[in-house]
Amino acid sequence: MDLQIDDFYKDAASGLLMLYQVFPRKASLYVEDLIGREEPDEFGLPSKRHQACLGALLWLADEGYLRYESTIGYDALDQAVLSEKGFLRLSRGIPRAVADGQPLPPAVDRVQATLAFQLREALEQQHGERIARLTRQLFEQRSTTST
Repeated sequence: MDLQIDDFYKDAASGLLMLYQVFPRKASLYVEDLIGREEPDEFGLPSKRHQACLGALLWLADEGYLRYESTIGYDALDQAVLSEKGFLRLSRGIPRAVADGQPLPPAVDRVQATLAFQLREALEQQHGERIARLTRQLFEQRSTTST
């Protein structure tokens, strides 16, 4: 089993959601805020887990989901913000199961149908399979814009 991939999905989702919550403002995105405190190794270097989380954030930037001005050592991305691609994918509505068959008010339904809402819910519930599925969906979605 590739456990680092599960960590990647969780780190990527958590990082993007932190930026979504402050969008459109820029923010510092600290690894420790995403995964907690990790002790450095015997040479004072960040742990493999810490490095993997930072790597996930840098990959998101390389792939165009977010932008940042600089890194703060191995600790954070400084002045990070979602790109248009990241924002649109997180705010896009996706199919979901409707509980109790009761229709929700349109504004509530719109928010709860977003990928961001569903990812946040999966992270809060620590539902690994759902986090992986929703994060893959975020990466697989094709941008459809109407003109």
